[in-house]
Amino acid sequence: MVKGPGLYSDIGKRTRDLLTKDFYHDHKFTITSTSPSGLTFTSTGIKKGEQFAGELNTQFKNNNVIVDVKVDTNSNIYSTITVDEIAQGAKTIFTFTIPDQKTGKGEFQYYHDYAGVATSIGLTSSPLVHINGAIGSDGIAIGGEASFDTASGNFTKYNAGIGFTKPDFSAAVQLTDKGDIVKASYSHTVSPLTRTTVGAEIAHIFSSNENTFTIGGLYALDQLTTVKARLNNNGKLGALIQHEWRPKSLLTLSGEINTKALENNAKFGLALALKL
Repeated sequence: MVKGPGLYSDIGKRTRDLLTKDFYHDHKFTITSTSPSGLTFTSTGIKKGEQFAGELNTQFKNNNVIVDVKVDTNSNIYSTITVDEIAQGAKTIFTFTIPDQKTGKGEFQYYHDYAGVATSIGLTSSPLVHINGAIGSDGIAIGGEASFDTASGNFTKYNAGIGFTKPDFSAAVQLTDKGDIVKASYSHTVSPLTRTTVGAEIAHIFSSNENTFTIGGLYALDQLTTVKARLNNNGKLGALIQHEWRPKSLLTLSGEINTKALENNAKFGLALALKL
């Protein structure tokens, strides 16, 4: 289990999930089954417009080792090997793709009560090096991430931020896109009984002197059914309803309209996740 402040990527995650997670615009179907031997099979089909893509994922767990192998409709094979708790709070992850072997990388993660760090390096002669980390305690985390391309000798990414997280609220300020965008986000659980949560994200883009915002909320109709909605400054209004019709099996219906251009077609999404 992750402990401490986590990583930089965890800063502001609660608000991001509220405003973005499960808002589908495509059709997605997922079936997951687990065998007595510990093998987990997951089949996924995604329909985007007139195009259809599929994936078959197999996962095997043995003590602290997890092996994932995924094959898609383009005959690409994605493999991930995770060795957890090689030391207290540490894990290693190796990923590679066939036939594109240039995407292979090795990653090391370490979680402490007051710090978390993850560093990865591409398994090529001129690798891309990435580091992601945070320090903090008592719900406060300060962190950053950076990517360095050894082939060009340039930083391709660097972001930083600070986050405050408590059981009933989450707030974060982040500087992203190489310092070109500053974001502030906040979410608050108004009622734990109904899981009623409201949140917002405001961003300023320095290069274009542009401001953007997104507001949203979540409300649980009952223990199995949840509704969410969001609205951004471009007038795009999205909503979804998600129902757990059996344990760990979810049906999600979502839609989006542009309130500034109602003549445009609305977008609709459907996601069905079945766990056998």
